[in-house]
Amino acid sequence: MSINQQYDDVLQSSGKRYLSLSKVGADLQLDVKALPFSLRVVLENVMRNNPDKKTGEVFRDWQQDKTSEAEIFYQPVRVLMQDFTGVPAVVDLATMRDVIAEHGGDPQNITPLSPVDLVIDHSVSVDHYGSNEAFARNMQLEFVRNRERYQLLKWAQASFSNFRVVPPGTGICHQVNLEYLAQVVWQDGDYLYPDTLVGTDSHTTMINALGILGWGVGGIEAEAAMLRQPISMLLPEVCGVRLTGRLSEGVTATDLVLRVVETLRAKGVVGKFVEYFGDGVANLQVAERATIANMAPEYGATCGFFPVDQQTIAYLRLTGHSDQHLAMIEDYCQQQHLWGEGHDQSAIYSDLVDIDLASVVPAIAGPKRPQDLIPLPEVKTTFSDQLSNVFKVANDSTPSSSGELRHGSVVICAITSCTNTSNPSVMITAGLVARKALAKGLQTQQWVKTSLAPGSQVVSEYLKDSQLQDDLDQLGFHNVGYGCTTCIGNSGELAAEIKAKIAEDNLVVCSVLSGNRNFEGRINQDVKANFLASPPLVVAYALVGRIDIDLVNEPLGNDRQGNPVYLKDIWPDGREIQQIISSVVKQELFTKRYQDVFKGSADWRNISLTDSPRYRWQEDSTYIRKPTFFHGLTTTVNEPQDIEGARVLVHLGDSVTTDHISPAGAIKPDSPAGRYLQQHGIASKDFNSYGARRGNHEVMMRGTFANIRIKNLMLNDVEGGFTRHAPSGDQLTIYEAAERYRQGGTPLVVVAGHNYGSGSSRDWAAKGPALLGIEVVVCASIERIHRSNLIGMGILPLEDHDQQLANLSFSGDETFDFLNMATIKAGGVIPCQITFADNRVQQLELTCRIDTPNELAYYRHRGILSYVLRNFLVK
Repeated sequence: MSINQQYDDVLQSSGKRYLSLSKVGADLQLDVKALPFSLRVVLENVMRNNPDKKTGEVFRDWQQDKTSEAEIFYQPVRVLMQDFTGVPAVVDLATMRDVIAEHGGDPQNITPLSPVDLVIDHSVSVDHYGSNEAFARNMQLEFVRNRERYQLLKWAQASFSNFRVVPPGTGICHQVNLEYLAQVVWQDGDYLYPDTLVGTDSHTTMINALGILGWGVGGIEAEAAMLRQPISMLLPEVCGVRLTGRLSEGVTATDLVLRVVETLRAKGVVGKFVEYFGDGVANLQVAERATIANMAPEYGATCGFFPVDQQTIAYLRLTGHSDQHLAMIEDYCQQQHLWGEGHDQSAIYSDLVDIDLASVVPAIAGPKRPQDLIPLPEVKTTFSDQLSNVFKVANDSTPSSSGELRHGSVVICAITSCTNTSNPSVMITAGLVARKALAKGLQTQQWVKTSLAPGSQVVSEYLKDSQLQDDLDQLGFHNVGYGCTTCIGNSGELAAEIKAKIAEDNLVVCSVLSGNRNFEGRINQDVKANFLASPPLVVAYALVGRIDIDLVNEPLGNDRQGNPVYLKDIWPDGREIQQIISSVVKQELFTKRYQDVFKGSADWRNISLTDSPRYRWQEDSTYIRKPTFFHGLTTTVNEPQDIEGARVLVHLGDSVTTDHISPAGAIKPDSPAGRYLQQHGIASKDFNSYGARRGNHEVMMRGTFANIRIKNLMLNDVEGGFTRHAPSGDQLTIYEAAERYRQGGTPLVVVAGHNYGSGSSRDWAAKGPALLGIEVVVCASIERIHRSNLIGMGILPLEDHDQQLANLSFSGDETFDFLNMATIKAGGVIPCQITFADNRVQQLELTCRIDTPNELAYYRHRGILSYVLRNFLVK
């Protein structure tokens, strides 16, 4: 296995070979124990896969400067996918097979060379809820809507090597990864090395809780990783987060992670590794660490890493790993300086942040961003301010004349998302809050849509065995499906009368969910304010049905005797929670539920399978269509040319997310995508979602910048995907304007503010703009994954560090010229000339955010997949 055998050693306990970091350190005069643990994993990876002493010296230099501008090539062991991102990735690979065949090659050369696990978890929607039949009926609808997509995935499983599919109804990919797929130490024959991965979902970082290095990438980059293309990256800065103390009674891991998100967003860790250490780490079990690691994208980091220790071993034992495997993990990690417990904390970090666990208090976050933390006693007054300052409406808390709905009403309460359903503590607490509320005579308010989407079947087992599911059912929190539901935007429709009232009075109503994302337009198109909270707080808000309440000091309601009931009256203590966990969360639940993990339901097994090396495209399909990315591909590469006469398609402000750029939720009938589907005979009730339609580029390019809450600064007081076309001056949808520009051969540019492209690792947020003809994105700062995705689609990301564009407004009449492109360099300067309608000219110097020479090669090829394809074609 090891190419660089001079560093090999043998693990005495098992006779297994491994690349010794001690030998690497001795040869390179590198103090391995002074490196952060996450970089030790990277060091092992690059020295095993790239036997070059100069590569190792990059780490020695990093120790001196705590940063690096040197390129390294990282090769993850495996790839994790979910179906929203997995389907377009499979479509791309199937198209690449066609291209290879058309050039006379063997299409089967396009196949994963690294192990790939795809978990179907994003397609279930909360259409049915509040009944024991909700799960079965939602699953039935899922198969009706997604049969074409599932046929494609079954074809991929049969046609590709190293490609496994976990069928629908099993669990959320990150929880399945944590509970079953994770190995911590990978064994290849008699050779050992750390388990590492990339995933096509930003919350792949959840696996960092087990000491496994992994992070989210776009589907484009994941496809390259499947084909054994190394990830080109700069050795990142590592921010150490020192945790001390322990959480107070009544404080959950959700409260902690929301505090972490707030703290690290303020600190600024975009593009950096985050690593946790300190005495407080031992006081957090793996399930709590997973909550923190999961939300690394929300605090902007590439990863949120916890080293392997006894808590890791305990969790692996609980989830069914053998004693032999556990002994091997502990021995290997001890020998490799990867064992975090009891070390002398000699690792040196680029920066440090301190968090005292005892200082964390119960809180929620919202209404639009995960980092906007609100301590529970301040929620009422904060929301009052938000109504005026964020939503620009009068703060009228009086119920409307025809019912209870008003500003601040909570209409969705969802226990959902891998962030929290992976943690038995918060799930058991939610069940106990429900039980105690029922005992007091409290009930869910009638206008609240309630749902529970367990992250795995194991969760249902322990809630059933503890009889807490019965209590949750009585409050309407029935199981609606195993998957990413409300958090991804699959919240389903609200009741017709509620939708009508919201629209009639233009109400700012709310959702409360135990998820990780609450961006504008993501959760539900009728709900403007969305708040993240722990599962037990989700239950509490369902009881009161409104956000403008101080849950600490105001009663939730009255008991049967008319006495006020406060949150503290129904909140369980830690001993009660732990007693139930100890009695019901057992190893046999995991081994039982994962013994046939790839089998699936009868509906899954009955899906027909086409066994052929090339996918058989259906011309009339509105789900799966052959994309145009590789049309006209030749083996020659055209060098970059100056981009002249570009027009601004859309001008955006700060904190624009990938949900703004490429929404995942509902498709509006009067949108370009909706009109396209109707023209192809699809009724609006069968639209499904943008996420489910990602295998059809015609839908997705029409959905680009189609978020109903997006604000194009080129237009005044207009929400949604519209822009001004120049020189006509017509207000059009962004898709329609882009089509006009394309017909005229006009290149397009996007101008944006800070934190552009935060959120999901959504490759369609780069693919869609590329199909619209966008060639350049100019922003004040850009998030890591989206930057990589843009380069992967041949779009040039530029940063305006000097804020030269901050005070400029654009009408579309301006033209942009990007110059000296023939001499473009990674990290270099690109001159930009803006010519305004009155012939004024402004000269700018912009930073090229192509960071490495390998990324520059991808850009020159107009994308990473074209680069990979050309490599196959010239062999």
